[in-house]
Amino acid sequence: MQNSIIKKFIHEAVQANLQSRQDLELVKKSFCRRMNRNNNKLSILSNAQTREVYAEMLKKGEIKASPQLENFLVTKKIRTLSGVAIVAVLTKPYPCPGQCAYCPDEYQMPKSYLSNEPAVMRAISTGFHPYKQVQARLRMLEINGHSTDKVEMIAMGGTFSHFPASYQKWFIKECFRALNDYPKNLSSKSRSGFLEKEKKCNEKARHRMIGLTLETRPDYINREEITNFRRLGATRIEIGVQHISDEILKLNRRGHGAEETARATKLLKEAGFKISYHLMPGLPGSSPKKDLEMIKKVFSDQRFQPDLVKIYPCVVTKGSEIEKWWKQGKYKPLTNTQNLELMKKIKAAIPPYVRISRLIRDIPEESILAGPSISNLRQLLQQENVKCSCIRCREVKSSFSSKEKIVLNRIDYPASDGKEVFLEYVSPDKKKLFALLRLRIPSNRNQTVSFFPALENSAIIRELHTYGKLVSLSQKNAQAPQHMGLGKKLIRKAEQIAGQEFDLEKIAVISGVGVRDYYRKRGYRLKDEYMMKKLKNEIKF
Repeated sequence: MQNSIIKKFIHEAVQANLQSRQDLELVKKSFCRRMNRNNNKLSILSNAQTREVYAEMLKKGEIKASPQLENFLVTKKIRTLSGVAIVAVLTKPYPCPGQCAYCPDEYQMPKSYLSNEPAVMRAISTGFHPYKQVQARLRMLEINGHSTDKVEMIAMGGTFSHFPASYQKWFIKECFRALNDYPKNLSSKSRSGFLEKEKKCNEKARHRMIGLTLETRPDYINREEITNFRRLGATRIEIGVQHISDEILKLNRRGHGAEETARATKLLKEAGFKISYHLMPGLPGSSPKKDLEMIKKVFSDQRFQPDLVKIYPCVVTKGSEIEKWWKQGKYKPLTNTQNLELMKKIKAAIPPYVRISRLIRDIPEESILAGPSISNLRQLLQQENVKCSCIRCREVKSSFSSKEKIVLNRIDYPASDGKEVFLEYVSPDKKKLFALLRLRIPSNRNQTVSFFPALENSAIIRELHTYGKLVSLSQKNAQAPQHMGLGKKLIRKAEQIAGQEFDLEKIAVISGVGVRDYYRKRGYRLKDEYMMKKLKNEIKF
């Protein structure tokens, strides 16, 4: 298709005073009909083609910027409406330490993953190479019109802790290298160098890793592993809890109990990590009643209290042990109706300081032999007007106005023998969430945390997040909460609480590598992989 024709369309679209995506589609159709009358044989213009030519025209000064057109040309807007670009990468197939009855075991696939899952298909196409996966995902996001300056990296594939240390470091190094190189692709010229070199480079890179999530099991968490996670740059850990009933866990051959989960949670929180639980309703030996009781206990028992949850209802897949149990009539999974009713009750039980990242796993329906198979569960719950105060349901997303009234709200709750202070900027009715901060007051704040000496007598900011449309690092945008100063205000409030209320000497941040400069500008310095700031007494770093 000739760029000259697309340029004509862009000129028309800029002058059209677009008010909605529907307006853009009407202008497209009208333009194509007129072009076709002149024998141009023009099909409907794609957003990707239009964006590419628009960017070129803007760069050359042929047109003035049109925020309305730019906004309506973005596809799959939800991808970055939480304020970050999510990039998921999958580790290579590797023996799993677990023998869980519900896990599929497909040949040459990471344990528990299926070859027709979207994320797995992307990994297969790149030979499970992290560099290629990251760059391919960035390219796809940009084709769809998304900013990719701020990347939340998620390393999937099972128990990351079980991989050899050399592979772990190489895998994460390649993720950093892919961000540092992009948009150039230098994978065939893999430069020698260390993880620390790529981390340092990423502090100033155009595409920065603002957070790194790793997946593992509760029984693999110890002080040495946590130290390793911080050296890799991890800020959030997802642990496969599945359930907190020892009886149910034993029946399903999980290999750990609730005590290991509680211990792992405490160690991770004392080190400042954000914690996500994978929970699995519908397991053999459980019931909707037991599952709901489990969810309520997770958020009432101070030994648990995760920050995020991924809810993966148990399904029967080919090659799993429970496939035999199901065929023998020994196991009856949840039906779609049972799962829908259970999710209504679960959402009602989630506290406002918790985010439900997923309500169902993205397994293609053809791979599910039995069990919940409805993939648009969140949409169905919205249609039934199910009330939920979780973070995801309150994120402001695109419904933001610069005239919004924003107020500060505070929630204190006990967790893992310490105190959590949850600060949030919300609308007066608390239905819209603009920004949040998690402040940890450790259980033994006057004792040295042996594996991180810098954390002695220190509060920890475990998370700082501003929601709404992702705004690039160099851009100021009054139509999005990012870059409005909400984060700065939350940091100042956290410092005040730590120093004045709890008489702590300093405050630490478990900062993503790509956010270190943000904290340096606010008086923080790097120590033991944390960004640190003294609150009163003279402390040398």
